[in-house]
Amino acid sequence: MMQELKDDQLLHSADEAQFTSRRIGTDISLNELPDYVVMNNDIVQVTISKPGGIVTGVKYGGIDNLLEYNNTETNRGYWDMNWSQNGGKDNFYVVSGTSFNVVYKDADRVEVSFVRLYDPKSGSGVPLNIDKRFVLLQESSGFYSYGIYERLSGWPAFHLNQTRITFKLSNDKFHYMAIADDRQRLMPRPEDLMPDRSQQLTYPGAHLLTNPIEPDFTGEVDDKYQYSMENKELKVHGWVSADPMVGFWIISPSAEFRNGGPMKQNLTSHVGPTCLSMFHSAHYAGFELCPGFEEGEAWKKVFGPVFIYLNSAPTGTPYPTLWQNAQAQAKTERKAWPYSWPASADFPKAGQRSSVCGRLLVSDLFQAPYTWAGKCAFLGLATPGETGSWQTESKGYQFWTQADANANFCIKNVRAGKYDLYGWVPGVVGDYKFKNGPINIQPGVMISLGDIHYSSPRDGPTVWEIGVPNRTANGFFVPDPNPKYVNKLYLNSSRKEDTACSEEPALAAVHLTRRQRNGHGGTSNLSRLLGFSLGCSSHFRDLNLDVWRGEPIGNLSFIDSFLDICNSTIQFVSIVANHPLQHTGLGY
Repeated sequence: MMQELKDDQLLHSADEAQFTSRRIGTDISLNELPDYVVMNNDIVQVTISKPGGIVTGVKYGGIDNLLEYNNTETNRGYWDMNWSQNGGKDNFYVVSGTSFNVVYKDADRVEVSFVRLYDPKSGSGVPLNIDKRFVLLQESSGFYSYGIYERLSGWPAFHLNQTRITFKLSNDKFHYMAIADDRQRLMPRPEDLMPDRSQQLTYPGAHLLTNPIEPDFTGEVDDKYQYSMENKELKVHGWVSADPMVGFWIISPSAEFRNGGPMKQNLTSHVGPTCLSMFHSAHYAGFELCPGFEEGEAWKKVFGPVFIYLNSAPTGTPYPTLWQNAQAQAKTERKAWPYSWPASADFPKAGQRSSVCGRLLVSDLFQAPYTWAGKCAFLGLATPGETGSWQTESKGYQFWTQADANANFCIKNVRAGKYDLYGWVPGVVGDYKFKNGPINIQPGVMISLGDIHYSSPRDGPTVWEIGVPNRTANGFFVPDPNPKYVNKLYLNSSRKEDTACSEEPALAAVHLTRRQRNGHGGTSNLSRLLGFSLGCSSHFRDLNLDVWRGEPIGNLSFIDSFLDICNSTIQFVSIVANHPLQHTGLGY
């Protein structure tokens, strides 16, 4: 029997609601059937197909199956990917194991493995060995999953375009979605996206709701891309059922395994109800974010673990209360990272991880006091490359932190390996890269870099600018949306810039520089920069225009047009006099 904890024993609470998110359970049971394996800790029961490794059922909180039972078993809870051969078409593949193994089991923990092996003799299918792991802990209100992707030397070339975990939740139960404090509400039903209830807009993911089941949604646009979040913020998201009051959440305690860096946008949850754990994707950036593996190139990467967290409360509890509890659990999971229990030797534990610490100083010949502490600078370790290359890096791991108000930083829990140190400073133009070359990090060490220096790229004093180079769009005018195409979730958004230092990173930028002389080339008319609008993405955030002293700047109305096209993308505009050490008379 399972004993529910008293109020003063609850792990977390929000608004004093009585959560059943953690209870005292019996020893974990593992029941192997011919076609399934069932893990049960008397709190949650997880049924997984054998040997495929597809989650077919999750029993919790009085609901026999939190997943959509009307779907086929292969369309409920699964790892999937998109991949392509060089020059070939994109292929969607639900990862299905061919062998099953109990990796670890005792009274406190069970870990099971579902392996899919590539056969180089056949030459068919994605050239990867994939080991999907599922873990259940005693007294845990949920389960974990992680995957080990490996390709051996000699295998054929291919591109990994996307990989993730997908959960299709019960359409009868889960109607409330939450991805942030101010981005949560009751959602349209999947039937509302059908042709008799909606009008598809310019691409398949966007629909104008014309005859939804719930009339209040009439006239709204639903688009799964509207619910994207940056990697740095993608810590917990999910869905809530009202009767019974049950929450289904995906918690990501680390983003080290995601591609594209901390400001890469990824999908979260959307109408379905669907809940995603994104690892690799090319969304909002394109093919550059699809890692290409050359003929014979070996590679291995661990994705996760992520925590599928389940909580519940008495019927009638406000939806946001379960969200607050899930946020508290996410903090607990982050404090426990790196986990001590994964059985795979490919996941280094805390004693095998390292730290890189130091202080970043900024120098700028044209801005007093000319050298200062890089307050709240963002610093990250990623695969060696060019300045800013971490934005399109997908094969390796990335580790980021934010410096304090005195510019001191410490990047923790770093895997052993070779990395470049990258970064940027809010309020300072440009991207930083450690000039002393890659840092070789051994297991279990603390590396002190001392004071490191970043010189802001300058050809002269600033003579004109809009906004502040802080990698956000705050301060720019964003026009009201066309009332015919709105999502009410965003009509009264109060999202504001957090000006305080946090533990999380922010986006680096690509700077577009125009220089007219001394071999630098450039366009004959600044308005031709509008052509860059075609490439607007989450990676083009700052626009820095250099002009030469003595040349007329001309009509700056092109900036209005440029920002109108890219108002959600271009975040800082600066025109710099390209004539060192001479004052232009226009001010700094």
